[in-house]
Amino acid sequence: MAGITFKHVVKTYGNHVTVVPDLNFEIKDKEFVVLVGPSGCGKSTTLRMIAGLEAVTSGEILIGEKVVNNIAPKDRDIAMVFQNYALYPHMTVYKNMAFALKIRKVPKDVIDKKVRETAAILDISEYLNRKPKELSGGQRQRVALGRAMVRDPAVFLLDEPLSNLDAKLRTEMRGQIIELQRKLGTTFVYVTHDQTEAMTMADRIIVMKSGEIQQIDTPQKLYDAPDNKFVAGFIGSPEMNFLDASAAVEGADVFLQFCDARVRLPEGRTAALRRCAGKPVIVGIRPEDIHWCGGDEKTNGVFSCDVAIVEMMGPELFLYLDFNGNRVRARVPAKFGVRSGDAVKLSFDIDKFHVFDGETEKAIR
Repeated sequence: MAGITFKHVVKTYGNHVTVVPDLNFEIKDKEFVVLVGPSGCGKSTTLRMIAGLEAVTSGEILIGEKVVNNIAPKDRDIAMVFQNYALYPHMTVYKNMAFALKIRKVPKDVIDKKVRETAAILDISEYLNRKPKELSGGQRQRVALGRAMVRDPAVFLLDEPLSNLDAKLRTEMRGQIIELQRKLGTTFVYVTHDQTEAMTMADRIIVMKSGEIQQIDTPQKLYDAPDNKFVAGFIGSPEMNFLDASAAVEGADVFLQFCDARVRLPEGRTAALRRCAGKPVIVGIRPEDIHWCGGDEKTNGVFSCDVAIVEMMGPELFLYLDFNGNRVRARVPAKFGVRSGDAVKLSFDIDKFHVFDGETEKAIR
């Protein structure tokens, strides 16, 4: 078993700056978990504490059933892949991959077998006699993965391993890493600031902000049911639109009022918002939930908007709209051929509204 458990883990540096105030979570054996959040949120520090490269100020980290706080990195049965690959420039690919096994005094025939088998899996066999400077970025990344794989670790730790690659190669490598994790059946903990990487790769995602966990869930649940405005805005591309609003109750109906516009909520969404009558709320709607519409503005959720900017994205358009003094983004099919300066009618999918408390920014459900 190679699950990972954090029990009330705190990380404070010598100048009394606490970067991780109280982390509690569990990663299951063989799970692919991604730590995601903006720069400075504590995700890399968390990964480095698992690796033993950062000391824990208080609390416990367990790998499997063993507390590893005072165990040296080399004895934790982990392997780490860094952002800059950290390959030895004077060594061939073969020697880079074999180095850790050689230090452990593994027999030469075993080393040779492991290196060649791993190179075959990663499709880098033809590069074994080359040095890192003779390889492309993607090839170096695969060598770094191979160097970790030959050790047969219980846990793989990956710290923004794709950030130095171009967009096309990042997409290719994402698929290769997912396939590799499934093939190895090993626990992967992956750090990135790129929510697209997190959404496409993870079994579960840990969203962090200022050293604290905002939500832990599957990619789909984070997208469909964010716990707060931060998670809602961080997950999804383009990001969710937010509109300041207030809730109003008129008999059996509940309305959301945005400046001069308002919508009537469907019956299933009214119970929680009745308690918020007269209070400020924040309404979130994703760009893909705003649709091109031929209806009139008397229809609930249909509004006129002025198009400020159009971004062509191939099969679809990203529209930047002026709506009641707010800048709103929408994704619509490219076939509509809209241009900057056009006035358009769009339908806001009321069933897809996310409503957050105006003060706490927590989801109202």
